Amino acid sequence: MNKDIAYPPPQYHLTFTALSAHAACHIRRMVRTFLVMWGMPHLAEAAGLAVTELLANVIKYVPDRSCTVLLLAEEGKLRVEVGDTSPALPVKRTARPWDENGRGLAMVELITDAWGVDRAEGAPGKKVWFELKA
Repeated sequence: MNKDIAYPPPQYHLTFTALSAHAACHIRRMVRTFLVMWGMPHLAEAAGLAVTELLANVIKYVPDRSCTVLLLAEEGKLRVEVGDTSPALPVKRTARPWDENGRGLAMVELITDAWGVDRAEGAPGKKVWFELKA
């Protein structure tokens, strides 16, 4: 590589319809593959688990299940965004031990360095994102 040229950070963007929970398995595998290629294999487990939780919310709460996934390897961190068409913002809940649901965002918060939600610009929807320090 020419050191005088400023290369953009490695990134990957995918738009798809998450028809079933099986889609999360494919995305998790894709995340691992890119992180290995980008020299960040140590982030693969946490990133795969967090993106699976965000996709589970798309499958459960977004009527058309249309979504985007963006992986962005910036200096010193990985940022992952899951965008969807629903204007409803996710709510982190406190699940009781016997509850079958409600732990996803709490888990994302535990295994990532930061997470949040941004409203989509000029369209309905939002992006739920997380970051992991490299």
